[in-house]
Amino acid sequence: MATGGNGPGTLGAGVAVLLVAAMPQASRAQAPVPAANPGAPPASTQSEPGFMTNLWTRNNLFGDLGGLRSALGKFGISLSLQTSDEILGNVSGGVKRGASGDGLTTLDVQLDTQKAFGWEGGTFNASVLWIYGPNFSQGYLDNLQTASGIAASPTVRLWEVWYQQAFLDGRADVKLGQQSVDQEFMVSTYSSLFLNTVMGWPMVPSADLYAGGPAYPLSSLGVRLRDHPTNAVTVLGGVFQDNPPGGPFDDDSQLRGSTRWGGNFNLRTGALIIGEIQYALNQPAVGQMTSANQPSGLPGTYKLGFWYDTALFPDQRFDSAGLSLANPASNGVARMHRGNFSFYAVADQAVWQPDAQGPRSLGVFARLMGAPADRNLVSFSVDAGLNLKDPLPGRDSDSFGVGFGVAKVSGVASGLDGDTGFFTGTAYPVRGSETFIEVTYQYQIAPWWQVQPDFQYVFMPSGGVPDPVDPGRRIGNEAVFG
Repeated sequence: MATGGNGPGTLGAGVAVLLVAAMPQASRAQAPVPAANPGAPPASTQSEPGFMTNLWTRNNLFGDLGGLRSALGKFGISLSLQTSDEILGNVSGGVKRGASGDGLTTLDVQLDTQKAFGWEGGTFNASVLWIYGPNFSQGYLDNLQTASGIAASPTVRLWEVWYQQAFLDGRADVKLGQQSVDQEFMVSTYSSLFLNTVMGWPMVPSADLYAGGPAYPLSSLGVRLRDHPTNAVTVLGGVFQDNPPGGPFDDDSQLRGSTRWGGNFNLRTGALIIGEIQYALNQPAVGQMTSANQPSGLPGTYKLGFWYDTALFPDQRFDSAGLSLANPASNGVARMHRGNFSFYAVADQAVWQPDAQGPRSLGVFARLMGAPADRNLVSFSVDAGLNLKDPLPGRDSDSFGVGFGVAKVSGVASGLDGDTGFFTGTAYPVRGSETFIEVTYQYQIAPWWQVQPDFQYVFMPSGGVPDPVDPGRRIGNEAVFG
């Protein structure tokens, strides 16, 4: 869990703003202004268009950066700068009422080795994170499925640094280096619309791996292999260092030592092995989308996968002598289990598209996974929802979504709660499941600028943990606006 802080008073709502300053896909130079009449000076001698020219229609806020983007593109270099800022406010339940703001700025640099020096199929990538502001969920909610997918311990950190090489005529590729596995594994396309953390990196690995695993805002050394045996099938596999900060299981600090700036290459804890197979349904070949070859059915993607961690994991209820950790006679040292694992499934499916060539469509998604109860806080999680593209007339770049997530506290962890009540003689709450719902609307002001109002409601935060102000009762349900 990232470190948090106090919010600015009792503001009950806010605005989440996504400002895309530069995207690598758009590297077009602006053309010179044409002569107004035959007697005017040649176009090449006139000044370039001002900053406000095409401001609301260009792909990037800063356009071609005065020709820098085009110049770098000739050498295979692309730049991407994106910033997200949000304000989230809790108006009901939780640890306390109020609001706070946080943000994330990401700089990515990519190098195409073929354009740079003739090495075919190679890509080098480096990215840097600037994370600022307190963690809203930690300070106000104390829930498992945290409200913000970008909130983390404030720092400037080197994030991903990797090299990818394609082979077999582009059918397969391998990636080596510092990687964040949530960029490729367990990904749902439709769920990416939502702000809640688990709509990106699911609850089971977030709660059960060391420090949440090598996923945003962390990464770790590893190798990933990808193959496309057929047009419809993709196979992914990878081996990664499992503990980015390098500390014990109960220490998930994102600022431990050189982890603060992204230089911790810990290889001492264990290996995280991940495999995934993907099946793409009704997907046309790239560059061949025409009315003649448009698939007869609606597109979808289905994924099955697993992960296995070779490290030691502490038991959720019993100590090394077999006594409950809540027993006053316990030595307080949890029994350790060798290895941990999970199986998961992901589905993204379009269910309605009135015009095959139009943007309006309705898609649904679901992602579920399970893990053994004895060594994990969360033994099962599921997130699902729907995503409507082009929801209103004239708003073909907007999206509306409704989703939910459920995290089930393992029966062994719940058993420890029962033990605590028994040995203390108090009415100690026994944890069950935490559920949230989210309603969101992504409004596209310009190709480089989005504003996204958001609402989340959390039932049984953290499965029903005691309120720190009144330990005899649970934390109340939470209503969050952002």
